[in-house]
Amino acid sequence: MAAPSRTSVATARVEPRLTQPAYAVILAGGSGTRFWPASRQKRPKQLLAIAPGRDETLIAGAVRRLAPLCPPERVLIATGQHLRAATAQALPTLPESAFLGEPMPKNTAPCIAWATLKIALKDPRAVVIVVSSDQHIEDEPALLDALRRAAAQAEQGHIVTLGIQPTRPETGYGYLKQGAETEPGVHVVERFVEKPDAETAKSYLSRGGYFWNAGIFVFRADVMLEAVARHMPDLAAHLEELRRTLETAPEREAQATEALFAAAPAISIDYAIMEREPDLRMIACDPGWSDLGSWQAVWELSPKDAQGNATPKDSVLIDASGNLVVDLSRGGEGKQPKVFALLGVKDLCVIHADDAVLVLPRSEAQAVRDIVEQLNKRGRKDLF
Repeated sequence: MAAPSRTSVATARVEPRLTQPAYAVILAGGSGTRFWPASRQKRPKQLLAIAPGRDETLIAGAVRRLAPLCPPERVLIATGQHLRAATAQALPTLPESAFLGEPMPKNTAPCIAWATLKIALKDPRAVVIVVSSDQHIEDEPALLDALRRAAAQAEQGHIVTLGIQPTRPETGYGYLKQGAETEPGVHVVERFVEKPDAETAKSYLSRGGYFWNAGIFVFRADVMLEAVARHMPDLAAHLEELRRTLETAPEREAQATEALFAAAPAISIDYAIMEREPDLRMIACDPGWSDLGSWQAVWELSPKDAQGNATPKDSVLIDASGNLVVDLSRGGEGKQPKVFALLGVKDLCVIHADDAVLVLPRSEAQAVRDIVEQLNKRGRKDLF
């Protein structure tokens, strides 16, 4: 079956007028181990410029594309405390207050709840747009159009997710089943479907009405905090303690935040809140979205020659097809560009860094994290 065209999702082009300010919460806590050797503990995927055709880091791209809705003073970057300085360095246009350093990783539900509380203290009815820092978007106007319509729904008190038009039977993503239409272009989410097997994914694509869950959520701050209270009362109680601390003893914020995360469960917002909400809304869109989850995704998005190779321009390719070659090494002054030569091989990833070289079949791109685990067992912290 041919992949659906990019124009298959109908969208209302009348731009909604928002009455509430919109804030962005950009999640930037991932380690990106599937992008080794480019990605390291202190320089994870979101701090790399690995999106094909872009010379900006992934997180800088996320901030830039949201700027028409969320200017710098209304952006929060949620990252690990150990990455806070590096992330701030990558985003010099944002104020110091924009960077939230998680004291420990607890998945997305505690993090989003924490960031939402910070926004609610400024404006409880503010619209919050939650996105990941490591996604690639081809059609940015289409994304902004969908986010504006989602924000208009959020102003009415709905929690909204964007459903991405699937282009292949992908087993690595969760799916959203589109339910009843509440108004043009807005549907109830009938149910969440976690990562299906290949046959099930094929059936979703052929039947229609199923969309990828990209983890892009839009809601009003007070509405989300009410949802946390319904579905995660223990976390809500700790949020209330943090609220009191911020209002009465702000100098104790770090200790109160650490206590919040220490007590919080490690659970995603999808499982903790979204799958339990009875009236979740969805807006379908097709902005050329990719989660850039592996070197395979980089190959898919990169310009290729007639044989499907995505390689540096001086590469020598003989009887080679479907290969990805990425040069991450830093050439010294006066040195000629490195030449990569591939003969009689196909469907490989060849990733060259200053201190490591990765070679593997593209079909095994998801398994790169196994290499990082081996390096960890060997005590080679210098390599990860």
